[in-house]
Amino acid sequence: MAVTGHWQGGFDEPKLAALAESLRKRLAGPVDLALVFMTPDYFSDATQALEIIRVHARAPLLAGCSGAGLIEGGQERENASGLVLGLYSLPQVRLKAHWLTPEQLDAAEGPAYWHAKTGDGPADANGWLVFADPYTFNAEEWLQQWNLAYPDRPILGGLASGRADDSGTRLFLDGEVFDQGAVVISVGGRIHLKGVVSQGCTPIGEPWTITRAQQHFIQEIGNRPAYKVLADTFGNLAAKEQRRTRGNLFVGLVVNEYLEQFQRGDFLIRNLLGGDPKTGILAVGALPRPGQTMQFQRRDAEAATEDLLALLEKARVELSGRTVYGGCLFCCGGRGRGLFGADNHDAALVQQHLGPLGLTGFFCNGEIGPVGNRNFLHGYTASLALFHSA
Repeated sequence: MAVTGHWQGGFDEPKLAALAESLRKRLAGPVDLALVFMTPDYFSDATQALEIIRVHARAPLLAGCSGAGLIEGGQERENASGLVLGLYSLPQVRLKAHWLTPEQLDAAEGPAYWHAKTGDGPADANGWLVFADPYTFNAEEWLQQWNLAYPDRPILGGLASGRADDSGTRLFLDGEVFDQGAVVISVGGRIHLKGVVSQGCTPIGEPWTITRAQQHFIQEIGNRPAYKVLADTFGNLAAKEQRRTRGNLFVGLVVNEYLEQFQRGDFLIRNLLGGDPKTGILAVGALPRPGQTMQFQRRDAEAATEDLLALLEKARVELSGRTVYGGCLFCCGGRGRGLFGADNHDAALVQQHLGPLGLTGFFCNGEIGPVGNRNFLHGYTASLALFHSA
C-alpha cells in the first residue's frame, strides 16, 4: 500500500525527519519505493532533504523531480511551497532505477544499447516510471527508442517543471540531484503498472479514414478534401456545441487499427494547426498516414471532465479483483484551477473512483503515457500510474 504526506514551508530538518518517520510507521509493510516532488524554493536544500528522507523513511529507492505544483492524496497544491512524499510498499516487486544522460541518448544505436545500459531485457520490466528534464533531454526521441526496446510496456511520468525564472528543474535519484537527463525506474516482479491517460477531449462527428496525407498535412479524408470534412462536421453540430467547439478543435488519430471499435482512449490527440479552404488541406501536429482512422475532438473543461470520468470508470472495471497499491498523478500545468475553475479537480476524481488511494504527483511541462500499445509525450493531459497486483 502507499501513504503520502505534504510538508509546506521552508526547509526544516527535524520536521522533515518527523514526516518521513511518521509515514513509514503508518505503512503496512516495508518501504520499497519513495517518491518525492518538491518546489524550486527547495533546490538549495534538496541534497540534504533527500538524505533525511532516505534515512528516516528507510527507503531503498528514492526518486522524483521538481514541480511548480504538487499533488498529494486528493489535493492539488498549485503554486505551493515545500514537498510531497509518498512511501510505497509493493509486495514481491522488482525495482531498478537509472539516470540517463543526454549524451547516452545521442549515442544510442537501437534497443540493444538500452538493454545493456539498464540490464533489463524486453521481458524484465512490466512498466516504467520516468521523470525527465524538459530542457536537456529529448523525451519524444527517447520514447521512440524505448517503445522499440521495451514493446508493449507502459511508460508513465512527466517532464519536470519549475518557476518562471532561470532556476530550471531538478531530478532526484536516491541522494543525488541532477539538472539534466532523465530518471527511469523499471517496475517488475509481481507488481504491474496501469496507465490512465486522459487527454482532455471528447470526440465530435464520426470516425473517418485518412485517404491522402503527407508529412504534417492531411489532404483527403474519406476521399474528400479534408477541410470540407472538417467544415461539415462543425456545421452539423448544434449551435451550443458549435460555440463550445470554436477555438477548441483538435485531431484524434487511432494508434491501433486492429480494434473492432474505437473508443475514448484509443485516439492520440494532437493539435489542429490550421486549414486552407482553397486547397482543402489541414495541418496537424503529428505525422498522419493514409489508411489511419481519425476523428475530430473538442477540448474544454467539460470535455476534460467527461474524458477523465469515463477513463477512470473503465480502469476501475479493468482492475476489479486486483489490489491497487497506490498511484502517481502527472498533470499538465494547463489543467488545474486555470482550466476547471476549481481546486483539486483531477486528484479528487481519482480518489472518488479508485480511492482511498495513496497518491503523489506534480504539475508537469509535458506528460508521458500510453495510447494503445505505444507511449507518447502529451500536453494538457492527466496521466495516472497505478501500481497493482499481477
